Amino acid sequence: MVLLFLNGDTFATGAARYDYRPATEGEVTNRIILQVDIAGILIEAVVDTGAPYVVLAPRIARIIGLSPASAIGRERMLIRGMRLDGNIYRFSMKLVAELGEDEELEATIFVPDSEEYWGNFPSFIGLGGFLERVRFAVDPSTDMFYFGSLALS
Repeated sequence: MVLLFLNGDTFATGAARYDYRPATEGEVTNRIILQVDIAGILIEAVVDTGAPYVVLAPRIARIIGLSPASAIGRERMLIRGMRLDGNIYRFSMKLVAELGEDEELEATIFVPDSEEYWGNFPSFIGLGGFLERVRFAVDPSTDMFYFGSLALS
C-alpha cells in the first residue's frame, strides 16, 4: 500500500514521480507531466483536470494504430486556443507506478485530425474520461503523483 486514509483504508496503491516544467520550449507555465503507457509505449502526458478527455497527440495515435474506422464518434474541442475536429476512441491506458502497482483503465481519447498543427505538443490526461475513474493525489514536496482504484476503500 502506498497511501492510506486516516482510518487505515487504502487510498492509493501506486505512485509515480512527475516532472514539473513547461510542456514545450517557449512556454513559461509549469505543468505536471507524467509518463503513461498506452499500447506498450511510454509517453509523456500533461495532467489537465480541465480537459474532458485524454487528448492524444496524432503522431502517437498513428503509432499505436488508432484509425478513423475504429473511432466511436467525432468531436470538436478547443485546444491551445484553436477549435480542432477529431475522433473519439475508447482505449486502455496505464498509469505506471514507480512505487506500488500500475493502474490500467479504459480511457476516452480524443485525437485531433490536424497532425501539422499539433507539432511537438504533448498528450494530455483529462479529468473526464480518465482521471475521474481513479483516486489521485499530488505531493508537490516530493513530486509524486499517487493513484489507486475507486473500488478501494
